[in-house]
This record gives sequence, structure tokens and C-alpha cells, in this order.
Amino acid sequence: MSGSKSSASDSARHEPGESLSLTVHDLPAQVIDDATRRSGRIKMILLLLICSAPVVASYFTYYVVRPQGRSNYGTLVTPKPLPPASALALRTEQGQAVDPQALRGQWLLVVVGDGNCDAQCEQLLYTQRQLRETLGKEMERVDRVWLVTGDTPVRPALLPALAKATVLHVQRDALANWLQPDTGHALEQQLYLVDPMGNWMMRFPARFEPSRVKRDLERLLRASSSWDKAGR
Repeated sequence: MSGSKSSASDSARHEPGESLSLTVHDLPAQVIDDATRRSGRIKMILLLLICSAPVVASYFTYYVVRPQGRSNYGTLVTPKPLPPASALALRTEQGQAVDPQALRGQWLLVVVGDGNCDAQCEQLLYTQRQLRETLGKEMERVDRVWLVTGDTPVRPALLPALAKATVLHVQRDALANWLQPDTGHALEQQLYLVDPMGNWMMRFPARFEPSRVKRDLERLLRASSSWDKAGR
């Protein structure tokens, strides 16, 4: 009888112990693991917010906090990121493939035109160069880009003036999925502005006034000076 009682007593002592072991050792480990994951996510989100704060602040300043009566000359568009290489096959004049993402890191003044480059195209390229030069010390934050539509080689006579510009060939249909002109205008008639993150965010009117374009550029460069530096 005493053995029976002892066995029953041991069983009574062990069964709760086994249940308690599961509660103490297994469940808290899962809870702790979940808490660690949540903590990691929160830290990552905070880090991203801290890193992106200057960019967000500069755009907020330009787009939202505008002095009364001030307006931009160019047309602001919803920022449209550079397409991937599979959608925007860029090539150098020598036929070498270029990843569109390689253009990031600088403000880009973009002109579009075919390799023959008529008088309007030449005027745009000339004004594009002059605009950059008039920015003084800030011009090192801006690159000139000529996107040549089609396979026609660039006229040799234009090459000396393009020595410091980025000249890339692209199919016009593919480019039209990224850059878009004002209604009633052709893609080749306007000047486009791309930010250092690779987003097309502004276009200027056909037959634009260079002095007014310069003012827009200066405002944007000032607003982004805290996070955008010269050079990629």
C-alpha cells in the first residue's frame, strides 16, 4: 500500500512538473524570438527614416513649403524612376551596354533627339551646356545627358561640344515609357530634369526661357544641398 501511495505521489509530483517545464522553457523562447524580430524590424524602420529624412525634408521644402507668390517654371511631375536595363536598353556610341542605374547620383539635364540632330536639337544641346555652366560651383552636381533615339551615329561635327556630356543611344519607344512631353509636343522638343535618385521629376516648356530654368535649378540645388554632393 505504501508503495502504491509513493508511486501515486511521485506521479502527482512529476506530471505538474512536466507541464510546468513546457510552460517555462518552450513558450517563453518563442515569445522572446517574436519580440526580437519585432525589435529588429522597428530598428530597421527607424534607420531608414533617419537616412531618408534629409531627402524627404528637401522635397517637402521645395514642393510644399513655398513662399507666397513663388511658383516653379518647369512642370513638376510625379517622380518616375529610371526603368531597369531590360526596359531601357542604353548603349554608348560604340555599342557598349550601359545600366540605367549608373546614371544615378547626379542631377541630370536630359535632351532627346536622333543622331542627325536638326537645328532645334542643336539649340537644345547648346542651351543645356550653357545652363550647366551658369550654375558656377554647383555645376559639378549636374550632368548633361543626350539620349540619342535610334541607331543613327552622332554627327562628328557635334562631338567636340559633347566632350563633357553623357551620350547614350536608346530606342524611342522604350524611352517614351519613361519620359513624357507636354500634350501637343514631341519628346524631342523639351528639356527634362532627373534627380540624383534617378527619378524624372520635372520638364521644361518647349522654347523655354533659360533664365527661368536656371532659377528652378538653383532652388532645387539649394533644397537638396544637405544630402546631395557633387560626383557619383
